[in-house]
Amino acid sequence: MQDTPQNPSSPSQPTPATWPDAHASDPRALGWMQGSPPPADKTIRFDDGSFLRFPQLRWSLSHLREFVPTTAIARAPGAPSELPLALRDDLDALHFTSMHGETLSWREALLRTYYDGILVLHRGRVVQEDYFGEGAAERGHALFSVTKSFVGTLAAVDVQQGRLDPQQPVAELLPELRHSAYGSASVRQVMDMLIGLDYSEDYADPQAGIWDFSRAGGLLPRPEGYAGPRSYGEFLATLRQQGEHGTAFAYKTVNTQVLGWLLERLHGQRLADQISQQLWQPLGTAHDAAISQDPTGAAFGGGGMSATVRDLARFGEMMRLRGHFNGRQVVPEAVVADIEAGGQRSHFAQAEGYRATLPGWSYRSMWWVSHNTHGAYMARGVHGQCIYIDPAAEMVIVRTGSHPVASGVSNDPITLPAFAAVAEALMRG
Repeated sequence: MQDTPQNPSSPSQPTPATWPDAHASDPRALGWMQGSPPPADKTIRFDDGSFLRFPQLRWSLSHLREFVPTTAIARAPGAPSELPLALRDDLDALHFTSMHGETLSWREALLRTYYDGILVLHRGRVVQEDYFGEGAAERGHALFSVTKSFVGTLAAVDVQQGRLDPQQPVAELLPELRHSAYGSASVRQVMDMLIGLDYSEDYADPQAGIWDFSRAGGLLPRPEGYAGPRSYGEFLATLRQQGEHGTAFAYKTVNTQVLGWLLERLHGQRLADQISQQLWQPLGTAHDAAISQDPTGAAFGGGGMSATVRDLARFGEMMRLRGHFNGRQVVPEAVVADIEAGGQRSHFAQAEGYRATLPGWSYRSMWWVSHNTHGAYMARGVHGQCIYIDPAAEMVIVRTGSHPVASGVSNDPITLPAFAAVAEALMRG
């Protein structure tokens, strides 16, 4: 999900001026979920929605598997692939200017964006790795919409290798959606978020579709007497078209949910197993990842993965190396080249919510593409999750976080200039 509900029982949140800073909201200092059992006022629960409230989410995003059902994305047996160390002690003091004209250091930027984990790779070597609060090298963290880039990459491989026709109507593979908005949509339109849809992800609106989607999939508690859809598939079948397909970028988590379902139907294999066999195992990851699932066992392809920072760095480095990593071609080079080239910027420019912080960007196969001079592109998820790939600087940055504001646009004025400054520093040597 590019945005996620802050509070399943109420969309209201404190104003930014009242949010405690990174240190004041440190879950360890606050004592969340400590003790056997924890005190009642320090207990975080699913059924009352507290697991997605701030500051409780500073604990729960590092423990999301304890709140919702998940299935494993298995790593391969044997030793993991190497991530050699070349640690530097000068990056924290690096200064840059935010989009708001404020001068900040790299360390200040991490704290201001409520990071839980950070890892910077340069030419395949770890130059910085650090964790805060409940973040830890051995602990998986909720990725939210970073998950979309895994699903989009799998679909792009199928397209490149001829197993999937991007112009094929979605309903030919998923007849269950023939009478929904997707009945007139193509696979490529779904892959690039070009679907005209009567559906909202406005989390300030308790009537928005994202709330119903989340309840259908079991991501949020259902109120007493709930009579709505009880699976992702049931919910997707209710969606109706609004406007034309293929004319404008419109970010909707449900599109990736359709794509994940489509891949499961195409291969006759669960999405978790596809990610494991095609990506996770060939990368030589150190830990199993996980993906949440609805009551029918359908994976939440739109945002359900959890993984460690180091394993995400392996995925990002593979993409930077045009699909080659761990001694093998994990993803065809042509797939990475197509993603790097991006989608139509004219489509993206029509999305009002991104004009201020992402001017000139585009979207391709569930990746965000900057079209800047470095050719940077990224996977993005709410509350501060990202994999940022800068081919010119030979750099990959992975950040996990628990920012009080879901939308990545809230982080961009600090994050994007900070990443650019790190890239320039690494290029200088």
